[in-house]
Amino acid sequence: MAELSDALRQELIATAVHARRWAYAPYSHYAVGAAVLTASGRIYNGVNVENAAYPTGICAERVAVFKAVSEGERQVTAVAVVTENGGLPCGACRQVLSEFGPQMVVLIADQEGRLLKETSMTDLLPGPFGPQDLKNPQPRDAPPSPQT
Repeated sequence: MAELSDALRQELIATAVHARRWAYAPYSHYAVGAAVLTASGRIYNGVNVENAAYPTGICAERVAVFKAVSEGERQVTAVAVVTENGGLPCGACRQVLSEFGPQMVVLIADQEGRLLKETSMTDLLPGPFGPQDLKNPQPRDAPPSPQT
């Protein structure tokens, strides 16, 4: 598990607290903000986005990771998740987080930004399904070149 400075820990939590205000949660009323720190040192935020067709919504953690990946990032070293009561990431989010940072630091904070729990991805998701479980364990880092 990576070591985070107190300043970086607070920056991640503050980013997640700030992002949380943009959550779209008209059905559950459970707003979530997240922030991921990538190996390059950049921070990406995310919020949960619900939909009237419930299964089509997405969690804040996955939004943050997908934003980072869409900008070329491939390794997450830490995540901060902020909810009203310090809820932990769901199973789907744990799986996605482990894909991009199996050794990442996980920070759980409440809506006031108080750190309630600091743990590791391996503690949250022991034995994740990963590339080693597939026939071709090497993930492709980039899409194939267009054919001309």
